[in-house]
Amino acid sequence: MEKTSFDEVLYTIVVADPRFARGAYHFLREGLGDTQQRIAKSEKGGVVRHIKGQELLGGLRDYALDQFGPMALMVLNEWGLRRCEDFGEVVFNMVDHRLLAKTEEDSRADFAGGYDFDEAFRKPFLTAAAMANLPVRPSKPAGATVRIQFPPKPQSEDKN
Repeated sequence: MEKTSFDEVLYTIVVADPRFARGAYHFLREGLGDTQQRIAKSEKGGVVRHIKGQELLGGLRDYALDQFGPMALMVLNEWGLRRCEDFGEVVFNMVDHRLLAKTEEDSRADFAGGYDFDEAFRKPFLTAAAMANLPVRPSKPAGATVRIQFPPKPQSEDKN
């Protein structure tokens, strides 16, 4: 029986679910490997082990910042990755096509409530002056909408 390559399976995934570009899947696979290696180095015994969703989120954040620096947010967005839950969707697309394995405890919910992409990928590169000028983001309960009201335009003093 002929073994199907990663890229062949990836083609099938992207055709079935075009929300995420091929680059998102390559990034996730490379970021997972990097995360496993970092965790193995930091733990006693140095053995590569299964990575939980929240661990992977942290590893993917670090990997994106290492690989793309201040362009990380733009690159991830270009691939369709805009929130942590998107990483979970990519992971489970790969699990469904046997490119990754999961345990009984793993679920898409593991990727919910991670970090805000803007905070994780843009803020590390802002200067102190730019940080001081950022508007304060109101916290919002899950499912709530935030209404932004802009100040009125100044009246023109020209009365011709």
